[in-house]
Amino acid sequence: MALDTLRDLYIDELKDMFNAEKQLVKALPKMAKKATAPELRNAFEEHLAQTEEHVQRIQQVLAELGLPERGKTCKGIAGIISEGAELMEQNAEPAVMDAGLIAGGQRAEHYEMAGYGSLRAFAKALGLSNAARLHQQTLDEEKKADQKLSELAEVFINARAEEVDEEPKGQDRKFEMAGGHSNGRRAS
Repeated sequence: MALDTLRDLYIDELKDMFNAEKQLVKALPKMAKKATAPELRNAFEEHLAQTEEHVQRIQQVLAELGLPERGKTCKGIAGIISEGAELMEQNAEPAVMDAGLIAGGQRAEHYEMAGYGSLRAFAKALGLSNAARLHQQTLDEEKKADQKLSELAEVFINARAEEVDEEPKGQDRKFEMAGGHSNGRRAS
């Protein structure tokens, strides 16, 4: 598809976000399952329900424009999801895993916020007031999801992950704490 007009760009971006949301519908249950803090698990599950609504909103906009429900592959969100999958395969302390899941979740939220902000602006410029309203609604929900993840991180998850760092681990850690050396040898 040639991008000769703002409408062409809008449709291209809309299809990108449609695919991004569909990828996230598949990724969020995996993130929720991997989360150990019940509050984080609930946040991912709640956002999954919202993400399913985001897909429906884009379907509504596509229908209003007379376009098929086909997206293009969103490589940006695919990369974010791929990095998240790598994290989830790691053997990590539960609190550290939760902190990493939040970081990955926020990467996705920020990608979506940028996308929906652009979609809203394009729709406004094109006189697509209902589409602009729907994009704003989704943008607001993405911002709230991002804020929720920030609050969970700042209130307790990052502190729990930090506590893991402070726990002595094996002989090398004991020497590091006692003598200030990390090579496992005592200072002479």
